[in-house]
Amino acid sequence: MKKALSLLLAAGISVAYAASSYHVTLSRPATVNGTQLNPGDVKLELQGDKVILKQGKTTVESNVTVQNGPRKFELTTVGYTDEGSTLLRDIRLAGTTLKLLFDTGAKTDSVAAGK
Repeated sequence: MKKALSLLLAAGISVAYAASSYHVTLSRPATVNGTQLNPGDVKLELQGDKVILKQGKTTVESNVTVQNGPRKFELTTVGYTDEGSTLLRDIRLAGTTLKLLFDTGAKTDSVAAGK
């Protein structure tokens, strides 16, 4: 009985840590699924092919395509769809080989707390 409980607890802990968490600093406004994020720090949680961005009380979820580059990125960079646009295109995460390509076509869940 104790062994089974220990295994269940271990499985629960591993599921809790399945999402990867990163911090990104936006140098200018960014729009994801119709929700605008202000310049500043954003917490990014990667869960498979979805990303959750949190900034203060604002939370937005989006589909992403995760690509692995040939080597680790030295800097975190944020790409926009066009010059002068706020629509987020991609994020390359420093210290990883991960490039997140945002699905700019379809909306997924978007929640702004307080609305």
